Formats: sequence, C-alpha cells, structure tokens
Amino acid sequence: MTDATAVDAENRDTAVSALDSMCDHIRQLLGAVISDAGVVRGEIVVRTGISDVIAVLSSLRDDRHAAFNQLSDLTAVDYPERPNRFEMVYQLLSMRNNMRLRILVAVGEGQAVPSATTVYSAANWAEREAWDMFGIFFAGHPDLRRLLTDYGFEGHPLRKDFPLTGHVEVRYDDTQRRVVNEPVSLVQEFRDFDFLSPWEGMQAQIPGDEKANGEG
Repeated sequence: MTDATAVDAENRDTAVSALDSMCDHIRQLLGAVISDAGVVRGEIVVRTGISDVIAVLSSLRDDRHAAFNQLSDLTAVDYPERPNRFEMVYQLLSMRNNMRLRILVAVGEGQAVPSATTVYSAANWAEREAWDMFGIFFAGHPDLRRLLTDYGFEGHPLRKDFPLTGHVEVRYDDTQRRVVNEPVSLVQEFRDFDFLSPWEGMQAQIPGDEKANGEG
C-alpha cells in the first residue's frame, strides 16, 4: 500500500466515523419524531411524518452541532402502488460539517404538507415546482402557483399516471394570430418510427476523388 492510498483509506474511515457519529446525534436530538435514521451511500437519511417535518427541519437547522442550515433541494417521487403514493424528499447541507442529509416523508393523495418556507426560504420555488409537477399542496405557502407549466394547464406532468401525450396541445394559430389551447388529437397515440435509412453505411465520396480510396 502506497502512502497516498493509506491516506485515502484513513480519510475515508474518518468520514464514515463522522457520519455515524452525526447519525447517532440526530437520533438523540429528534427522538420519537423520526421513524428511522441511518447512513446510506455516504449520506444520512431520516424518515419522519407530515406532522413532524417542520419540527425536524427546524431542529436540524438550529442545532449547533448538526448545523444543517442550507436546503439544497426539495422534490417528490410518485409511487402509485403505495398507499401513500408520494414521497417528499428534502436535501439538506451542513457547510460546517461538510455533510448532506436527506429527509423522506410519505404523503397520501390529497394530503397537505406544511410549507418549509417558514424554515428555509429556498423552499419557495421548489414547493411551487412540486405543486406544479405532482399536485402536492403545501399549506402556508406564501404564493403557491404553477411554476413551469402554462396558465390553465391540466394535470401534473410528473405523476406516473399522466398521459405521455398530455391533455392539451398549445400551438400558435396563424389565422387567429395568437397562442391557442386545444385538446390533443392524434390519429395514432403511440407511433413507432423506424429511422433506419437504406443509405446507412455508405460513405460520402467527392466526385473526382476516387484515388482517395485507391481507385484508378
């Protein structure tokens, strides 16, 4: 083992030990308000419920040892087969400790999630995107409007049951000279195009350049 390899191994062991220590601290800090906490692929993963998520976020931000004072991302995943089909994902970062932490919250269809904007202002647009894409309502959000789709858009595109073709077609009408919304009308909803060309494999040759290929 070279000196560099030994140093890398020592640093890796130190990082793993620090993660385990932080995970133990978080279990003691949060106690019964979390259902699970562990280290997964170099990140701490915590599970909690809807009613406790704001308390968990606040504690992780305000605790001087944890110091997870940055919300780097907030999104959701759709699992239609689960009783609570959505899973909220909060990604926190502790700059002081150089650690990342993920909070997972199961959310049922139609359940409201308390807005994290009261703890992290960065949650504002992220929650708007989750509302737009998944239809998850965030109670107490200061301005919960669609963020990525157009006004009057029907449905939520990142739900697994959202049709690939969508519900409405948006196009510019030359006659009316404006953008119009129309129901999607396709003769074939799903089409399989074969893009193989009969000319595939042929090489372009400049006329008069036969000598380049050893001809003539």
